[in-house]
Amino acid sequence: MTSLTHDRRGAGPPLLLIHGIGSHWQVWAPLLDRLAPHRDVISVDLPGFGTSPLWPAPAAGVTPGSVPHLAGLVESFLDTLGLGAVEVGGSSMGGGIALELGRRGRASAVTAFSPVGFWPAGGGRWGRFVVGAARAGSTTLDPLLPRLLATRAGRAALCSVFYAHPSRLDPQECLSAARALARAPGFTASRTAFGGLTPWSGADIGPLAGVPVTIAWGTRDAVLPYRRQAFRARAALPGARHVTLPGCGHLPFPDAPDRCAELLLSAQSQ
Repeated sequence: MTSLTHDRRGAGPPLLLIHGIGSHWQVWAPLLDRLAPHRDVISVDLPGFGTSPLWPAPAAGVTPGSVPHLAGLVESFLDTLGLGAVEVGGSSMGGGIALELGRRGRASAVTAFSPVGFWPAGGGRWGRFVVGAARAGSTTLDPLLPRLLATRAGRAALCSVFYAHPSRLDPQECLSAARALARAPGFTASRTAFGGLTPWSGADIGPLAGVPVTIAWGTRDAVLPYRRQAFRARAALPGARHVTLPGCGHLPFPDAPDRCAELLLSAQSQ
């Protein structure tokens, strides 16, 4: 599969943005106007998420919906655009895919926000539980979501697992995000694949070792909790720039848009 829904705007060196599990390209919306004057920004819906179609049957031995599987499909997408190694930003599962693209030599710089894969071997159970519960809630409450998310209290109750300040969010953006989560056909396979995701270590990172890497983590991340996973990221990738985002949640973009944009724009120079 090479045809993916995407938004493209701006001018400059290409910057590919990859969302996390159950999300869509619009998660990057708070940053796009800040990035577009400096980059050719390509925000993509991964296969099976947003409005991109589900992937075809993968080759034997490839786990469907896994980070390596999706990274391969993103590589194919880059090929269709005639792009080689590009700057890549990723969030959560997208952060893991961004790092994998760096390992494969397809990233000239990587900025990963709360990336998956820094849990202990066999871990990640909490994150899988949280995103599964959020999807179940969005599915069950779907008829009520417009009314619930129209209120500050409703946004606080339903979105606080992902955002540090959910009551400030735009109601329509919250509704769009909740329905993207509930309706993503690739969700179950990707969530299941997390159970077999090998944690990153300093071994066998290939070309990623020569690429500027930034790892950023919100201190109020309730999905992939900051303290332990950011510590493991520092140990696994000691040459990376490790950034703490005080008071930010798992999706820090509406919490600190200027800082997140600056990290992406300064990735090459770190």
